[in-house]
Amino acid sequence: MSAGPALEQRIAELTQCHVPFVKATVVRARRPASAHPGDTAVVLADGSIEGFVGGVCAEATVRVQALRTLRSGESLLLRISPGSPGADDPGEPGEIEDGALAVANPCLSGGELEIFLEPLRPAPRVAVLGDTPIARALLAFGPALGYDITPDGEAVQDADAVVVASHGRDEAPALTAAARAGIPYVGLVASPKRGAAVVADLDLTREERARIRTPAGVWIGARTPGEVAVSILAEIIASLRAATVAEPEPRSAVDPVCGMTVAIAADTPYADAGGERHWFCCPACRDRYAEAG
Repeated sequence: MSAGPALEQRIAELTQCHVPFVKATVVRARRPASAHPGDTAVVLADGSIEGFVGGVCAEATVRVQALRTLRSGESLLLRISPGSPGADDPGEPGEIEDGALAVANPCLSGGELEIFLEPLRPAPRVAVLGDTPIARALLAFGPALGYDITPDGEAVQDADAVVVASHGRDEAPALTAAARAGIPYVGLVASPKRGAAVVADLDLTREERARIRTPAGVWIGARTPGEVAVSILAEIIASLRAATVAEPEPRSAVDPVCGMTVAIAADTPYADAGGERHWFCCPACRDRYAEAG
């Protein structure tokens, strides 16, 4: 199926709700592949696939690589064939060259597919508390980075970063809420002495207090409100990038029947044998394993 109205609406909903996903689009297909150029699907962070980019075996390969691109944030042209050159093991990739990756898929019935994987991670959401020159500079500079910045430091539920730049007004509630919510970045604009005193007086655990950065921003010798805002945004960028790198690799396993690498998701076929769980690219491989056992 191509990206019809229903799938386009689903993509719009995911984007509006700030849900990360990968858009997979078939750009080339050689018969007898079941997919056709233009067929499209979305792959969510839990490994579920909505749409169509091929049969169950091709889908298994797409799921593995889509989850990896979602973590890296880099687009990829995925080439799937029964025996891709340079792929040492079935289902395992060779080296990425010029944004393309070849993967051998022994389950394919002689066809070949090229699928473009585009990870769509939501723009970082930054909540800023305060009507001060530094707060206004943050609100002005943030959109240039593609960030979703809102002038409401108390709206922390879905924020990736919270900056309190109110010069003493309503600081404690916003800092406490952000630290307890586990927001990746929490910054307080204050002098080292005042910032330390404010944080020490918060009703938080030692670990929660340690997560609040004050004075907010990396040291660049900033003096003007604009320069301070730049230093804070630089610290936010570094913090969010580090959090992305720290994300665990998607769980995967090797199908004991065909040798393909498959992503371990909620709907991945599996079987338990000898006290060990085995995962499969498709129900057919699972059935063959059960028959052989």
